[in-house]
Amino acid sequence: MTPELKELERQIIKKHKFGFTPKYESDFQTYLSEKAFFAITNLVFEKLEWDIIYIDEHAIEAKRKVKSLGFTQYTESIIISYSYGTVTIKSESLGNEMWDNGRNSKRVHLFMLVFQDIEKNYNREDLKQLEKEQESIENWDHYQIPKELPNPKNVKKQTIIFVFAIAILASIILAFLLAKISISGKYIIFLFEFLVGLALAFSIKQGIKLGNYTNLTKLKNILILSVFITFIGKQIFEYNIILVENNFERIGFFEFVKIRLQQGLTIKDLNVGSIGLIISWVIQLYLSFIFGYLFLTRFLINYLIKRVPQEVTEFAYYLIIKGKDEHEIRTELACLGWSDEINQNEVFEAIDGIQGNNELNRTR
Repeated sequence: MTPELKELERQIIKKHKFGFTPKYESDFQTYLSEKAFFAITNLVFEKLEWDIIYIDEHAIEAKRKVKSLGFTQYTESIIISYSYGTVTIKSESLGNEMWDNGRNSKRVHLFMLVFQDIEKNYNREDLKQLEKEQESIENWDHYQIPKELPNPKNVKKQTIIFVFAIAILASIILAFLLAKISISGKYIIFLFEFLVGLALAFSIKQGIKLGNYTNLTKLKNILILSVFITFIGKQIFEYNIILVENNFERIGFFEFVKIRLQQGLTIKDLNVGSIGLIISWVIQLYLSFIFGYLFLTRFLINYLIKRVPQEVTEFAYYLIIKGKDEHEIRTELACLGWSDEINQNEVFEAIDGIQGNNELNRTR
C-alpha cells in the first residue's frame, strides 16, 4: 500500500474481536448497480494490494498478505457481498489467534473508506461506462479467439501401478525412520504427522506423473492404505529395533503390543495409560491422513492444470462463458487440432482443476 493508505489505516479506530476465528462485519448502502459495484471493488482491491481469490454473481473474496522474514502469508480473508444496494464487508482472521487486536475492523473500515473515495470520482456517465466495461470483462468480449492451438501431447496410458508401488515403498521407508525417531524419544506429534502426510502425498504425486493416473477416489484409498502401512510398519520396526538393540528375549509382536498398552503413554511425568496411548495412535492416523489428503489434492489439481497448455484451457473456458455445451466445445476443440477424446477430457479436467483450486484457496 502507499504511505497515504497506511496512514489512513493507522487512523482507523480498532474494534477488538475474540473467538476461535475472530471476525468483524459491517455494511453500508450504495446507489451503484451490481456491475459498477464489482468494478469499483476490483479497483479497491488493486489499490490495497489484496489478492482476489474468488468471484461469483453477488460476492467477491480477497486475502490480505504480509511478508515477514522472507515468507509471505495471508492474514485475513475479506468477503464483500452486494444485495439490492446493501454492501456487506466481512473480514476473518486466517491465523490461529483467538484475539485479532482489532485488525479485522481495520480491514473492513479501510475498504469502506477507499471504496467511497473511488466512488465519488465517478459521475453518472462514468458509471454507465464502468458498467459496460465490467460486463465486457465478465463476458470475455476482449478475448482473441485463436486461429490455432498448441498441439496436444502424446497421451500416456493411465496406470495405477506406479502410484501404488511408490506409495508403498515410501510408507515402508517412513515407518523405519519414524521408529528410529520414536525410540530416541524425539517424536513430536503434529509436526511428524504433517511431515508424513506431505511425504506420502509427494510420493503419490510422483506416481501420478509417471502413470498419468488422476482418479482421486482411488488415490485417496492408496493414501489411506499408505498411512496404515506407515503406522503398522512403525510398530513392527520399533519391536525389532528394541529387541535387537537391547538383546531382549524374543517375544511375539502381539505380546510386544500388549506390553506397550499395559505401560501406557507417558507425557513428561504424567502417564495417561493405555487409553491415552490408543487416543494418540488414532490422532496420528487421522492427522497423517488429513495433511496427506490436503497436499494430495493440491498436487493433483496442479498436475491437471499444467497437463494442458494454458491457451487451450482459456479457449475452452471462453466457450463455456459463451454458453456452449460440451458437444459444441468438443467440436470447436477438434477444429483446432484437439480431436482425440482423451485430450479433450484432459481439457475439461483442467477446467475442473482450476475451479477446485479456487475453492481450496478459500479454505481458512
